[in-house]
Amino acid sequence: MKSTQRAQGLPARGVVLHCGMAMPADDADDTLAFRQLGPADILDSIEALGFLTDGRLLALNSYENRVYQVGIEDGQPLVAKYYRPGRWSDEAILEEHAFAHELADADIPVVAPMSIGGRTLHHVGGFRLAVYRRHGGHAAELDDARLLRQIGRFTARLHNCGAREPFRHRPTLDIESFGDASREFLLDEGFIPDELATSYDTLSADLLARAEHCFDAAGEVRHLRLHGDLHPSNLLVRDEQVHIVDLDDARMGPAVQDLWMFLSGDREEQTPQLAELLAGYTEFRLFEARELRLIEALRTLRIMHYAAWLARRWEDPAFRVAFPWFNTQRYWGEHILALREQAALMDEEPLSWTEPW
Repeated sequence: MKSTQRAQGLPARGVVLHCGMAMPADDADDTLAFRQLGPADILDSIEALGFLTDGRLLALNSYENRVYQVGIEDGQPLVAKYYRPGRWSDEAILEEHAFAHELADADIPVVAPMSIGGRTLHHVGGFRLAVYRRHGGHAAELDDARLLRQIGRFTARLHNCGAREPFRHRPTLDIESFGDASREFLLDEGFIPDELATSYDTLSADLLARAEHCFDAAGEVRHLRLHGDLHPSNLLVRDEQVHIVDLDDARMGPAVQDLWMFLSGDREEQTPQLAELLAGYTEFRLFEARELRLIEALRTLRIMHYAAWLARRWEDPAFRVAFPWFNTQRYWGEHILALREQAALMDEEPLSWTEPW
């Protein structure tokens, strides 16, 4: 798996989406309204915030939440994000917004939600939404050494802010929430085909034990506020300017979580990529080399979590349309194969990096 999906810990046919933890569902009426969100709802909610729309809408690539570009009369289009009911509390969303503004105030190129009437989170017609200024661009190219070094600098500066204080209302990336909970959900809800269930049960339990070993080998790792889902598609590059987008998965965790998804290919390819990232990172912040022991464990947790995320959302009609290949015999066979590859990778020595003097 030498693709961008491999770098991000997703199956080869996966797409880049938000992969946060599910929370208990909100009121059924809110969930139904969210699933049936239509053009009139979008235009009405944006105009309720004081904007005059021109009727143009463009759905953007997001399934966990609903995100649209909305045309504005005599102005630049805005991006409106409608939050899925039951996923985050208002306090957790506001904590994400505050973190984004803290980063922007530190001149870190993060796209932060607009403040309208002194608020960044709005409740309109049963929907919770935030509004952003549009920033165009394309995803980062992993074979650009200069860009990798720039990403390292931005990430270090983000982490300097993230280390100031912890999140109070957002979770921590750990084996229990991303691994154990994912495994139990898929087995308990019968998503794994009967003929593969024993293999998955045994393999996933072994993988989580190996992940525990990786975390133990890394020692006591400091947790800080992270972007949480930092990968090439969450960076917009335009005219050599980079903007970081989508802090929806922000949480506490080890610093390497915001770095490893920029590594792709085999070990020989990843080593120089890592060197460029950390050359930029260490211009602004120390990096604990022992965190490199966590990379394949974190990739394994992401693969497991991604499969469970799709399963948890399988009742949403939008997911069945967007992911027709999910929950098929072929999908689960490939999923187990990817996990077996991870078992071997977690047994290997971590990537090497020489700390600068």
